Amino acid sequence: MSGTCKHSAYFRRVVVFLVICLQASGFSQTQQSGQPPAAEPAPASDSVPATDQSETKKQKRSEKRGSFVGAPIPMSSPAIGSGVTIMAGYIFSLSKKDAISPPSVVGGAALFTNNGTKGFAVGTQLYFKEDRYHLLTGYVSADLNYSFYGTGTAAGDRGVKFELKQTLGLFFAEGTRRLFWRIFAGPRIIAGTSTLAPQHLGEQNSELPPLNVGFNLRSLGLKIERDTTTNRFYPVDGMMGHFSADFFDDALGSNFTFQSYRLTVNAYQGLTKNQVLAYNTYICATGGAAPFFGQCIFGTNNQLRGYPAGRYIDRDLLAMQVEYRLSLPRRFGVAAFAGLGEVGPSFGGFNYDALLPSVGFGPRFQVSTKYHVNLRADFAQGKNDRTFSMGIGEAF
Repeated sequence: MSGTCKHSAYFRRVVVFLVICLQASGFSQTQQSGQPPAAEPAPASDSVPATDQSETKKQKRSEKRGSFVGAPIPMSSPAIGSGVTIMAGYIFSLSKKDAISPPSVVGGAALFTNNGTKGFAVGTQLYFKEDRYHLLTGYVSADLNYSFYGTGTAAGDRGVKFELKQTLGLFFAEGTRRLFWRIFAGPRIIAGTSTLAPQHLGEQNSELPPLNVGFNLRSLGLKIERDTTTNRFYPVDGMMGHFSADFFDDALGSNFTFQSYRLTVNAYQGLTKNQVLAYNTYICATGGAAPFFGQCIFGTNNQLRGYPAGRYIDRDLLAMQVEYRLSLPRRFGVAAFAGLGEVGPSFGGFNYDALLPSVGFGPRFQVSTKYHVNLRADFAQGKNDRTFSMGIGEAF
């Protein structure tokens, strides 16, 4: 598993994943409830039966309160072991007069695995001003046990592990505003503290920063995104793009000075009513004196499945994958996927000998029929490893 920056990225995804899947599955219940039925003509006494008044009041109170939802997600990772991620949240509208903005969510998640890894994340995702503004905030705290293989493809191929323990406390926030052509852009910040230590007392590794010493991570950055899909929970057409840039600097109080860039582009093609082809391209680049946990890491963000997080790490990364999705009767479905990727010290140094392939498949089950939100299970084969993962929502 990766270190601070990528572990924080994992937990940020937990929070983002939480609010997305909750607003899909939970919000569908609030929408399906509809408006209170129209009252029947009043009797001569101009009074409404007490039972009808009670039901109407209950429905109104329910609409005002919003919706509480939760979901336990089993997980199995070669990097941090097997366990469960427990998620819960509250869905509500910031303004009853705003019929355009998606619902907002306040939520949290907790992670426990059998290798001693544990952590929690709390966050909010707010939509307001008729979907003109998006605001995401969160806090992560974790104790992580994982393996460091070294940087570079050769180190990943050797498979020699150095067992690490890491503590993490991190706050992040990003706010974007709609500009034009469905493009949102705005600033983002990361502020956190962490420590690295060997799991076995006295061990050292020359590629690692000083162990048993606390350090700070501080960055200012930029987020740009555009989404033309008609259903972001199960896209069948359109495109989705996300670009982020984070600048860590000692002037901000960070112990490391480097830059991190991430670009994700997804495209979707509906073949028939029940069949979709999904395409994904992921590009990662780092500059400056980036520590291993700030570099580009396979096995996170589903790029690519079939690789333990952290086995292949380097300054630059390119991955492409395609997935075939088939919806079956009774809420079931199935998906098959394949991809290729590579890590290296520079994009110019990529070569066919270091390609990292991925192939796999898995069943699907709709947990929200209104928005077609799937519970997925993926069995994947990489170059040297097999992985199994579960989650709510598509991999990309």
